[in-house]
Amino acid sequence: MLTKVKWNHFLDEMDRMYPDAHCELVHDNPFELTIATLLSAQCTDVLVNKVTKQLFQKYKTPQDYLNVPLEELQNDIRSIGLYRNKAKNIQLLCARLLNEYGGEVPATREELVTLPGVGRKTANVVLSVAFDIPALAVDTHVERVSKRLGLCRWKDSVLEVEEMIMKKTPMDRWSRAHHQIIFFGRYHCKAQNPGCGTCPLLDDCREGQKRLKKGLVKA
Repeated sequence: MLTKVKWNHFLDEMDRMYPDAHCELVHDNPFELTIATLLSAQCTDVLVNKVTKQLFQKYKTPQDYLNVPLEELQNDIRSIGLYRNKAKNIQLLCARLLNEYGGEVPATREELVTLPGVGRKTANVVLSVAFDIPALAVDTHVERVSKRLGLCRWKDSVLEVEEMIMKKTPMDRWSRAHHQIIFFGRYHCKAQNPGCGTCPLLDDCREGQKRLKKGLVKA
């Protein structure tokens, strides 16, 4: 397992590589971010942004989503995977926001995860990005990078990954590190053909060293 010092050295390198890393889901407020993050499950941010460009012009408030038949909302997000279930959850979420929270998105994880379609990852994204509350969401990129680098075990659950990263990372760095790890995984340490040959972390990377010994690393 990586030491805290080594892990934070890795984060320093990612900070140099991606100083402007940020949430790539386009939104103007916590409500839009919640909807966009819900839609992003098993879907790329690029596709979500294409859909929400039109969606957020049509639907401005929770009530707007409830003013249309479910079939109409499904059609509006049809190009996104699992669109039927996501449309249903959006309407259920909007109804709960109106009934329980005065139409506003709550700013605690405990309340956020009670919303239909909102799990821990989505809640952490909303807390961190919309409310600037320290949180660390683990998506496929964060999970892959933390395991390849040797911070976490391959068998660790998403929650165990989150807890380990938070344990080894200063709290005031959680949100920034989250975005930088995502950028590192999305644009450099890709699932297929990771950029090991040009990676500043190669000398200390568990997976990179394995690939190097197998002759899989290209400069």
